[in-house]
Amino acid sequence: MASLAQQFTGLRCSPLSSSRFAVKPKQTQKVGAFASPIVSAVAISNAQTKDRLELKKMFEDAYERCRTAPMEGVPFTLEDFQNALEKYDFNSELGTKVKGTVFATEANGALVDITAKSSAYLPVQEASIHRIKHVEEAGIVPGLREEFMIIGENEADDSLILSLRSIQYELAWERCRQLQAEDVVVKGKVVGANKGGVVALVEGLRGFVPFSQISSKSTAEELLDKEIPLKFVEVDEEQSRLVFSNRKAMADSQAQLGIGSVVLGTVQSLKPYGAFIDIGGINGLLHVSQISHDRVSDIATVLQPGDTLKVMILSHDRERGRVSLSTKKLEPTPGDMIRNPTLVFEKAEEMAQTFRQRIAQAEAMARADMLRFQPESGLALSSDGILGPLTSELPAEGLDLSDVPAADEDS
Repeated sequence: MASLAQQFTGLRCSPLSSSRFAVKPKQTQKVGAFASPIVSAVAISNAQTKDRLELKKMFEDAYERCRTAPMEGVPFTLEDFQNALEKYDFNSELGTKVKGTVFATEANGALVDITAKSSAYLPVQEASIHRIKHVEEAGIVPGLREEFMIIGENEADDSLILSLRSIQYELAWERCRQLQAEDVVVKGKVVGANKGGVVALVEGLRGFVPFSQISSKSTAEELLDKEIPLKFVEVDEEQSRLVFSNRKAMADSQAQLGIGSVVLGTVQSLKPYGAFIDIGGINGLLHVSQISHDRVSDIATVLQPGDTLKVMILSHDRERGRVSLSTKKLEPTPGDMIRNPTLVFEKAEEMAQTFRQRIAQAEAMARADMLRFQPESGLALSSDGILGPLTSELPAEGLDLSDVPAADEDS
């Protein structure tokens, strides 16, 4: 044992710190640095695997729901979806009418939202049946919702071209047909002329008035930019034919001019002997002696061209086309037309009614004077100026003469 111990004692060993089995500080740090990425990689790999499993399960659940209950949890129904499609899907063929909202305007037109794949455009020349320079003149402003007609497509950006003018034309033709059926008199502005007549604007449409259908002897230049009364002769939308007659309109107007009636007129011109007054397309003469009960030395001190006034019809010669007018008969007090013409116009209807009553009474008196020489007529004039039977006490059913004894003959 001793020898063995001695043998171990005799062995020389290097210190533990210098042995190959010893762990040096630097080596320990190297081992630690090498082991840490391995542990992290394993952790990351485990986390990614978990996420993949969760994602896989989520897709599997979604697929199962789509397969078994596709509408579960959806906030709208198939009917709602169909309605939405119909709202944003419309017929874009030419001539189709669509609703739209103006959301911007510019110098040459306006942009309109018609719920299409792109915005639509309204050119300024299609914004109104009348000639305008800017869409705002026709009331086209952002926010306006209106019905438009599709008239074309812009190939550059596939946007649709809209029109309000086309719709207004349809309405104008319909209105003209209605007015023709009612046989009414309308006003038309003369906007042009040719060899055969003049062109008049009615309801936004240009119509033709032959010279043979113009009652006055005025030239086309004299009628230009003036409004004249017209009646419809022909309304043909398919042929774009619109023909008027001024003669028929004037004939109707003249038929309504009764003696003693009050009409509104406009002073056209002044002459030394009186003023010419336009009364609905007919020129009447207000003679200087019929302006006022007081003497009028200068007509210009009472009337001026362009003045609007009320006048009473004194006489009407239909054959010669002459109408005599008066404001003198409408004066509540002599001289009012000079001092207070407003009062004259306010009391015009009342004074005209009094004038007509006087005329009627005078005519009745004249007829009574004639009947005095014709007793066989059986008529007499009452204290009220009304013609009636000689014996007003007779019953309406008449008298029973069956029991009246025969008259005795003279013996």
